[in-house]
Amino acid sequence: MRTHRRTGSSGGPSMAAAATAESVLASQREDPVRDDAAVETAEEAKEPAEADITELCRDMFSKMATYLTGELTATSEDYKLLENMNKLTSLKYLEMKDIAINISRNLKDLNQKYAELQPYLDQINVIEEQVAALEQAAYKLDAYSKKLEAKYKKLEKR
Repeated sequence: MRTHRRTGSSGGPSMAAAATAESVLASQREDPVRDDAAVETAEEAKEPAEADITELCRDMFSKMATYLTGELTATSEDYKLLENMNKLTSLKYLEMKDIAINISRNLKDLNQKYAELQPYLDQINVIEEQVAALEQAAYKLDAYSKKLEAKYKKLEKR
């Protein structure tokens, strides 16, 4: 015969178990004839059959395996996604590098062409300055000729 002792949340025997134990002990003291069925059901702990525990364990492990497989699959898929994103980012950076190289090459070409044109641009600036000086001389000459004309007309009237 097995006895099972229940404990409450405080660690001691629960009130119902203590009351049952006291009533069984009292009935055994008072009544010399024992009723084994009553005592056995009151004291014996019913445990599930061994097959039920085994089946429950198998079910639990199966469900845990399914859960862990799902978690690992999700993590694996996340890493695959990150890997693909890294590959795409790497390709974009390579494209940007090629674009930057082309821009740099074109800028060097433009600077070289500008350097080749610089003597002509300098000549244009010199010519522009000379034209401005000629224009000023023309204005002065025009003003002087107007003065001369005015003097001539004045002398002619006399």
